[in-house]
Amino acid sequence: MGIITLTTDLGHRDFYQAALKGSILTLLPEVRLIDISHEIPSFNIQHAAFIIQNAYHYFPKNTVHLIGIDTVFQEGCRYIAMQYNGHYFVGADNGIFSIILGENKPDQLVEIEIMQDLRFLHFPLADILVKAACHIANDLPITELGSSIESSLQKVTLSPIVESNSIKGHVAYIDSFGNVISNISKELFNEVQKGRNFVLQFKRNETIDRMSWHYNEVAEGEKLCLFGISNYLEIAINKGNASQLLGLYQDEMIMIEFKS
Repeated sequence: MGIITLTTDLGHRDFYQAALKGSILTLLPEVRLIDISHEIPSFNIQHAAFIIQNAYHYFPKNTVHLIGIDTVFQEGCRYIAMQYNGHYFVGADNGIFSIILGENKPDQLVEIEIMQDLRFLHFPLADILVKAACHIANDLPITELGSSIESSLQKVTLSPIVESNSIKGHVAYIDSFGNVISNISKELFNEVQKGRNFVLQFKRNETIDRMSWHYNEVAEGEKLCLFGISNYLEIAINKGNASQLLGLYQDEMIMIEFKS
C-alpha cells in the first residue's frame, strides 16, 4: 500500500487534523500516513513550500504528498494533482506548486474534477483532496482525476541579486533551533565566489568571513555560517538561537561580498 505525507497548517489543538486522517483511513485503511508538519503558519505557502522542498525527496518514489495549506473553499479555486521527480503532490492551486517547482517543469499536472460533497463544503481538504490523494496512493492513474493543464498559478518569489563581486539575499526560513536559512544556494555561492575570500554581512553590522562545515566548529555561543542539509546558506550560533540573538527574522536582507 502507498504512502501519504501530510503538510498542513491545522496544528495539534483542534480536531481538524484528526478529521483529515480519519477521512484518509476510511477510504484507504492500510495506507501509511506520515506527518511532515502541521505547524505551518496559517496560509503561509512560502513556509510550507520550503518544508516540502527539503523533505519530499527523502521518501520513496511514488509517495503522495498531501498539502493542506490555504485549502478552504473559494469560488473558482482549482485543486491540483502534480507528478514531479517521481513523487505526487496534491493541493490547492494557490501558488505553492510554482514555488516547489522553481525553474523546473512538472511531469504531469491535472486539475482535479472530483465533485464537492456539500457536507464538507468548508473542509475540501478532507473531501476532494483526500479522495485525490487516496486515488493516487491506491496506484491508480493521476490522469483519471481530471483534465491535464499546462501550468498552475504562478507565485513570484524573491531571488538573490547577483553581481560580479556580491550576492544580496534574504532570510527565507527560521528553523526550530533558531538557525537562519537564506535563499542563497550552495551552487550560486560557488558560482560567484570562484575561490575568493568573502565577508557575509547582516543586521547590526555583524559579519562572518569563514565558512564552517559543522555547527560546533566554533565555541559555544559564537556565530558561524555554513551550508546545512537544505543546501542553502545558514547563519547559526553554536548551542544558541541565532534568529533571536542576532535579531534576524523572515525576509531580512543579508549580503555576501567577495574580495577581488
